[in-house]
Amino acid sequence: MTVELRRTVADGVGTITIDRPAKRNAMTAAMWRALPEILAGFAADPDVRVVVLTGAGGNFCAGADIGELADINRPGEGHLSTAAEEALAAFPKPTIAAIEGFCVGGGCQLAAACDLRFAAEDARFGITPARLGIVYPLSATARIVRLVGPSAAKYLLYSADLVDAAHALRVGLLDELLPAGRLHARVAEFAATLTTRSLLTQRATKELVDALAAGVPAEEKAARWVAEMAAGPDLAEGVAAFLERRRPAFTWTSP
Repeated sequence: MTVELRRTVADGVGTITIDRPAKRNAMTAAMWRALPEILAGFAADPDVRVVVLTGAGGNFCAGADIGELADINRPGEGHLSTAAEEALAAFPKPTIAAIEGFCVGGGCQLAAACDLRFAAEDARFGITPARLGIVYPLSATARIVRLVGPSAAKYLLYSADLVDAAHALRVGLLDELLPAGRLHARVAEFAATLTTRSLLTQRATKELVDALAAGVPAEEKAARWVAEMAAGPDLAEGVAAFLERRRPAFTWTSP
């Protein structure tokens, strides 16, 4: 693992911190390569129930390191940023982007690949390939369109302008907007709540919502999850806890 992506685990929450503050956390080729490996480790770790992606030094991520674009988009290896984005989007447990400062280009690509996005009021967002003559990756474009709709996606991609957090919230790029001093406390609070909920429900929800949002038939997936629910322990525990007026202790971990 590159030292510029820090990995920590505490109380069921795995945190990945993009730690290159001198470059506003711009992602090098090595960092793009390392992210899927870290995610694979978190996916296999039963102690990790939720993953938070954030940045060090007051910024989320300024995108790909322009000086390494040739390596990041190396012929034959594909777009390293797309591989990292897809690994993040496919991660089976809940993911939250905690955003402050700049969230630009590949930074938006990473944030959009998370399930939820919480931001500080001082955050700034931009999708900037039009400044460089680059075609934004198809998977990232599709994800932005699903989040904000065609018109808002064109506004961001045509102009390459930075927009403030209020604009991002208004068009649907964000889920919560917080005062700058409250962002990390609120993300920690919300992540802690998620660790107490049924992982079976969360994993089923993620797979089904993503399929429906992409226009993919979901009937077989839903039937499989209903069967998993019937065979697993969480439903009985949830009902018993409700009747006994206590907090449930869910134990399901994987299909």
